[in-house]
Amino acid sequence: MVGSMAFIGVTDNVVVLLAESMGLWQFHFVRTVLMLPLIVGLSLMGLGGLRPRRPGPVALRSLLVAVSMLFYFAALAIMPIAQALAGLFTSPIFVLLITALVMKQPIGPWRILAVLIGFCGILCVLQPTPSDFDYRTLLPVAGGFFYAISAVYTRSHCVEESTVSLLAGVALALGLAGALGVLVLAIGGAAGAEGFVTRGWVWDMRPAAPWVVAQAVGSTAGVFMLIKAYQVGETSYAAIFEYSVMIFGPLFAWYAFGQTVGIMQVIGIGLIVAAGGLLGWRSSRVMEEK
Repeated sequence: MVGSMAFIGVTDNVVVLLAESMGLWQFHFVRTVLMLPLIVGLSLMGLGGLRPRRPGPVALRSLLVAVSMLFYFAALAIMPIAQALAGLFTSPIFVLLITALVMKQPIGPWRILAVLIGFCGILCVLQPTPSDFDYRTLLPVAGGFFYAISAVYTRSHCVEESTVSLLAGVALALGLAGALGVLVLAIGGAAGAEGFVTRGWVWDMRPAAPWVVAQAVGSTAGVFMLIKAYQVGETSYAAIFEYSVMIFGPLFAWYAFGQTVGIMQVIGIGLIVAAGGLLGWRSSRVMEEK
């Protein structure tokens, strides 16, 4: 999971660059075209079959992840990555609620404490101001909600599926969504990052092409590892370690683009890291006792 977040935290930063000259829907369609050969290559390397055992659950999971990612990538184009990630990573909170309230599974006080610490960290990063509320801050939170559902569903219904088939399903779902969006929006749209969501097909893709390629390669590697983590680990436990992207993403944004992080955001990131460390420490103690 930590390795996955390293890939994703770095490559997600390039979205702000391609958002200037390409639309959200075209980006996902083109990225899928680039990802599919890489996914086939993973299968040929013996890392998993492409054909799902249960097409229905895989299709539903792919749809949930696709909806989540559409919200998240839309947010990346209009806000700093630290804020977008903090909104998306409300997902462990939703995972905890789904696990406890819907699936009726025991979660234990340490997981609750870890998630509460992580949530305090998210508040420090987002620094929400009720008097200056902007509905766009809810975009990554909506992504976090759908991502949490997909995470729980992965563990309960897709644990026996090949990691490669799940990755292919998500790529295809996003590609189909991108194709549909391009058909609806046709050509044109507002200039700059503000038009990322409403922009149709742009014929001159040369300015965005290098960043789309980087995204395709990084996402293939990162999402493969992410899916594998949820298949082999307990959902509410694995979800905590996704917080590590709050280190990789903002750190690379600072290094590459000069995006600064304030003292409260530093504290917030520290709390998020502490949440993962607390749960990891407790897990090791439980294993030692057994």
